[in-house]
Amino acid sequence: MNYKRIIMIALAYVGVVTGAGLSSGQEVFQYFVNFGTIGLVGVVLVGILHAIFGRIILTLGSYYRAREHSAVLERITGKLVYRLLDISLILSGFVLGFVMIAGAGANLNQEFGLPTWVGALLCSVLVVVVSMMNFERVTQAIGVFTPIIVGIIVLLAIYTFWGKSYDWVALDGFAKTLPKALPNIWVSVVNYYAICIMAAAAMSFVLGGNEMYVGEAGRGGLIGGAIIGVITTCTAFILLANIELASQVAIPMQALVAQIHPIFGTFMSIIIFGMIFNTAISLYYSLAKRFSGADDVRFKKLMVIFVAVGFGLSFAGFKTLVATVFPILGYIGMLMLLVLTTTWIKNRHIIKEERLRRRQIFDLMVQKHDDDQHFDKTHQKHLDGLIDKSVLDNDDLRQQMRDMAKEHLDDKR
Repeated sequence: MNYKRIIMIALAYVGVVTGAGLSSGQEVFQYFVNFGTIGLVGVVLVGILHAIFGRIILTLGSYYRAREHSAVLERITGKLVYRLLDISLILSGFVLGFVMIAGAGANLNQEFGLPTWVGALLCSVLVVVVSMMNFERVTQAIGVFTPIIVGIIVLLAIYTFWGKSYDWVALDGFAKTLPKALPNIWVSVVNYYAICIMAAAAMSFVLGGNEMYVGEAGRGGLIGGAIIGVITTCTAFILLANIELASQVAIPMQALVAQIHPIFGTFMSIIIFGMIFNTAISLYYSLAKRFSGADDVRFKKLMVIFVAVGFGLSFAGFKTLVATVFPILGYIGMLMLLVLTTTWIKNRHIIKEERLRRRQIFDLMVQKHDDDQHFDKTHQKHLDGLIDKSVLDNDDLRQQMRDMAKEHLDDKR
């Protein structure tokens, strides 16, 4: 078990899911804090969903070795549902992409007073530049801000609650006077998590698909989802305790951190910008991959086109976009949750068999290419049989496992 690899996957997954809305506090405020204390129950439920479906999505991505989301969806659904979800992910990826770019503009505007188009343009340029790197570097870039945002939220929670008390009844009463995007907290829970699925599924399938070992991909998703759950819950408690200020600004978490010290506010602004970038590149990367496949030249052209159009559409404004677009996408995402749940229930035993099979294939490949180990025709027959039973293309699997085994042996020497 490669624990370093699992942690890297987990951090990258957090980076994919945790974008402008969550790291800024705007999503959590509108979906949970607006409902008052009952919203805290809702946010805990969402944390559980993050852990469960983080494991499911990355596991499925690894199982099918997905290069883009259709590689999974066309295998787990019927033609009609596949088309619906495929189109929905394409549309949501594009829409949420320009929501992220708008968030970048709002972030730098609130902290530095820059015109919103400056932050939006900077984010757009970074997305295009980093997307031209290989996938391993893209994954590392996505995960780099995650430990920092977790640390900041923990620090803000300590500052908010250490030695202080709050009138939760009064805070709850104030929250109930605020406008709501959805009718009740339970609809809000499902709708919010469905939005997370729509935002993260496409890139998460690709993230899982980059990992040969199904178990490591699944554990990375589980740990990453749990981290997101903790971040979301802490954020909700902090925002409810400071609800009057939070209700008046576009980036609540940035404003709250600035209360500790202006320097912290500036630092938080940069980190939130980084988290916004994480989700923006995840969305546009997976979108361009969907239409380019293995054609790198086409991929680069599409990245530039998609991001440029997203930049133009971002001028609608971040807060308005979150309040209007997200609830609609959430209802579409509910179908995705249903499909993923039924697929996992029906196929989890088959996925487990494939996970064990790939481990056996790797071990036999190492044995075959290690001069110090015995490998005969019986071993080769067993290896061929395992490869033949795999869900993956036999030639691709054989080549990839051979390369991994040789790399493993080289590292040992």
